[in-house]
Amino acid sequence: MADTLKRKTATRLETVSREGLWRAQTPQAFRLDPLRRAYLDWPTDDEPTDDAAVIERAGGVIALVPGDPKLLKLTYPEDFEMAEALVLNTRTTRVGTGLDAHRWGPGEAVWLCGVKIAHDQTLIGHSDADAGLHALTDALLGALGDGDIGEHFPPSDPQWKGASSDQFLAYAADRVRQRGGRILNVDVTLVCEQPKIRPHRDAMRQSLADILGIAITQVSVKATTTEGMGFTGRGEGLVAQAIATLDLPV
Repeated sequence: MADTLKRKTATRLETVSREGLWRAQTPQAFRLDPLRRAYLDWPTDDEPTDDAAVIERAGGVIALVPGDPKLLKLTYPEDFEMAEALVLNTRTTRVGTGLDAHRWGPGEAVWLCGVKIAHDQTLIGHSDADAGLHALTDALLGALGDGDIGEHFPPSDPQWKGASSDQFLAYAADRVRQRGGRILNVDVTLVCEQPKIRPHRDAMRQSLADILGIAITQVSVKATTTEGMGFTGRGEGLVAQAIATLDLPV
């Protein structure tokens, strides 16, 4: 015990010796059968403070092992406040951005954010050219400080020719989990004159949520135009921008 201990009597406070005193933390480990028998023998008119007390009363011997001061007992409101403060001090919030652009070419459909949309053109790329998934993959990798999509899936590698881009995003999400992190939210903006995104927006949000393993409420998909300006305004290509926010261990 590091704290000075006091016992309050009817008339004064007394200092109690700390010698030989230990704080008993949980969880505590016992062989199951002896613990069950000890509880069966425990008086019904009394209440134990922990499992160790039950074993002691039944004649068992308790072994002490080192604990951790951060293993708080959560009893009073201030205990929870301290536990939350400790958690916040061991984790950090990281933000990553991603940007991808592809030109339009002849086709009958386009993949955007994991959703196939019928269209009189398609996006040209080494994989399925899903710019939304590519941008979001880069956003996750960027928040991790883990390179970019081209490093993990180089376009020079023939195995990725025509590949479905959902596997790129799932891979990046798995990298987050391997680091002990979690995805807080993602936000994708598609910049194009055509096709119209609004009718497909909820399907795109659900697609991203399914790939990432998060709730749809953590996913945003938006669209805008450049009012006829630039290569997107002239209908030469499409741009996707993404932001991902992660909670990671420090």
